[in-house]
Formats: sequence, structure tokens, C-alpha cells
Amino acid sequence: MTDATNSLSLSQFYPQNLLIESVLVEDKEIHIKMRSHTKRCNCPKCIVESSSLHATHHRKVQDLPIYGKRVMLDVNLYEFNCVNPECSITSFTETFENFLNNYSYMTERLVALMTTLALETSCESCARILKSMNIKTSSDTVIRTLIKRYEKQSEAECGSAIGIDDFAYKKRHTYGTIIVDEETHKPVAILDGRDGVTLKEWLKTNKQVKTVTRDRASAYAKAVEEILPDCMQIADRFHLHQNLMDAVNKILSREIASTTAITSKETIKENLPERSEGVPCKKNRTHCG
Repeated sequence: MTDATNSLSLSQFYPQNLLIESVLVEDKEIHIKMRSHTKRCNCPKCIVESSSLHATHHRKVQDLPIYGKRVMLDVNLYEFNCVNPECSITSFTETFENFLNNYSYMTERLVALMTTLALETSCESCARILKSMNIKTSSDTVIRTLIKRYEKQSEAECGSAIGIDDFAYKKRHTYGTIIVDEETHKPVAILDGRDGVTLKEWLKTNKQVKTVTRDRASAYAKAVEEILPDCMQIADRFHLHQNLMDAVNKILSREIASTTAITSKETIKENLPERSEGVPCKKNRTHCG
């Protein structure tokens, strides 16, 4: 655009230390060549700042599309030496927080879009939607991205009261165990199986648990009793109602017959008293017969 007030600079959408050197626009792709101007960087292991350059290298990174065109960034990054002699890392590549991480070939904002679509739809649907947006990916890439995001998450902490229940990945085939914090009502762990083995391992690292709300599964009861013998176990509301209904049904089955004979019309007619001739009918006040 010729008007300076309406011009749009691409630099404002990228970190300040990444300077755009050239932009090549093609029919379906936009190639942006960028160079880092970082002078110093912190080691990701020991957090010690370093200004000692080790090497430079190029990395091609995919970004969010512009006007429906695929955006590829050719980034020149610096690799620094770690100056801390006690650190196990000798060198590290610079990162840009909330934009580009180590060994990533997608920007963080593109990964965030992919993660949101995958969680709202499915991995296959997410891959198809991204391809329609001219983003190069596959369902396997979406799965790997979700796994990496999950592994980077910090382990959720829970209080002294938790709820335990089982769920089915595939009914009658594969089951799991979910643990929910009673105070926040948010899941804190998802375990494999429902036999109590994985629950025991989880309880060993969460000794602060004092109260467990669970269903009537004996596997959970034995696991809690074995690892946390002083823990209070409470039946949840649904199973309390179920226990009450079972008790009421047992009492009713003893007092009331399960089957009740229904008298047929023929039996009712046979048991009715016969009317004599000359007896007036109450309905029309006339003599019958």
C-alpha cells in the first residue's frame, strides 16, 4: 500500500530479536527469511546466562498461514556454549518464549491451534481441517504434538480429599481409572486399568490423601486400605442410592410375592350370583326375566 498510515509491517508479529531479511511470495506459499540478533541467552538446564557463541544453523519452521497461503520461516539461529562447568549441557540453541522452542519445526501459535482443534474434534478431523487451511501436517503429527504437550505439563497436585472411579476407553475391552480432587472438582490423574495396581503406585506418592470417595469396587478398597490404612473411605452418592434401593428391593421381595395371579373373565362370571326372575333391575326400575 502506498499510504503509510495503512501499511502493515510483518515484523510486529514476530519477536524483536528475529529480523526479517527477505519475503518471497509464491502462489501457495510465503517464504520469510529471518536472522537472530540475540547476543546472550540463558541455559535451559542451569539458567546461567551465556554470551559465548558455539555455532549457527538454519531451521525451517512452519507458521500460521497468511491469506490462505502456507508460511515457511527460514530462521538463522545461534547456538551458545554453557559457561557453567558444573552443568551437564555443553551447548544449547536459543529459544524464543511463546514463539519457538528447541527442535520445534512449528511455531508455538501453530501448535496451539493444532492442539485446540484436536481436542475439540479428533486427530483425523484436525489434520483434514489444517490441510484445508494449507497447513502441512498429518494425523500422526497431531498425535505426537498432543503427547509432547501432555508430557510437558506439570503434574497436577491434589488435596487431602479425592474421588476415584473407573471409565471405559472401549466398553468391555479397555478401562482406566480417573482421580478427581474433591475441592477443585478437577481431574488430577488418569491411570491405566481398574484393578488397583496403578492406583497403589499413585497413592504411594500422594500420602497427603485422608479421604477417598469411591464406588463399590473391591479393588479400589483393597488398594486404599493397603497403602493408606488410616484413610477414610466413603461411598459416593450414586452408590449410596444404589445400596438403599438394593436393600428396599430385598425387603419387598420377602414381604410381597413376585407374581400376582390375574383372575380371568370366565372365572369372574362363574363366581357372580345368579339373578332370580321377577327381581326388578335398579337401572331402569323394570322387572327382569
